Amino acid sequence: MVTPAKLSNELRAEAPYSRPPVVELLEIHVVHACNLACESCAHYTTRGLSGHVSLQEADRWMSAWSNRISVAQFHIMGGEPTIHPKLPSFVPLVRRHWPSARTRLVTNGFFLHRHPSLPAILAADGNADVCLSIHHNAPEYRERIKPILDLMAAWQRDHGIDVEFYEAFGRWSRRYRGTGNDMLPFEDGKPRQSWNICPARFCKQLFEGKLWKCPPLAYLKLVKEKYRISDKWDPYLHYQPLDANCSDRELNDFIVREDEAFCSMCSAETRRFEMPVPFQANGPP
Repeated sequence: MVTPAKLSNELRAEAPYSRPPVVELLEIHVVHACNLACESCAHYTTRGLSGHVSLQEADRWMSAWSNRISVAQFHIMGGEPTIHPKLPSFVPLVRRHWPSARTRLVTNGFFLHRHPSLPAILAADGNADVCLSIHHNAPEYRERIKPILDLMAAWQRDHGIDVEFYEAFGRWSRRYRGTGNDMLPFEDGKPRQSWNICPARFCKQLFEGKLWKCPPLAYLKLVKEKYRISDKWDPYLHYQPLDANCSDRELNDFIVREDEAFCSMCSAETRRFEMPVPFQANGPP
């Protein structure tokens, strides 16, 4: 039986576009490193990754897609984006390529003080906000973020910036088994169930100039470069992201696609656990 939704998708795939199709959420890692070590991070930033994206490189990546897609919401993130020395310049860069996108900086906040020009740039943008991600509820963590909360209050008061406070630890679950060289995919064999519970199922990534389905697939190659991980990861390392030279049909199929075989790398059930306080081994950030 052909449902109205399926028929609509088929028609969209066949017809030429009168306007660019909409990607509801697109994210970019401006830096892969993080000052925290949140166990089982979907972006693998607790795996000691390194490297950052230059403004020139990000400009090329965005240029490849700015005429192909419209973006409803664009996230500047990582890793921890505030590690990037030129973080404020990414805000007008996104705006130049996607004038109507809602731009959001997703950060744990510990290094926001390094970017004194950022609040004025966010305010001048007119359609940008901050998501402060809180990664633990332990007293020592709450104590460390007090200056960050004070800074956010000042940004709200002095610049009128919208700030969302997101308690990430409240929904934390395992994205893979083990750590480092011993890291393994779940492979429950139920990709639809894995997709249904995946917190990153709508988080398409802009990485290396291509569009990727989700963070776990996009940045897995960086883990492979750093660790001698099991060959059980090989099927997922063969994932092919979408190139900007793709056809309209390929682009539409990518946008509307939900579960696929690659989703089997993640758990088919929600596996909550009590995450340790995520300060690095050398102490709080």
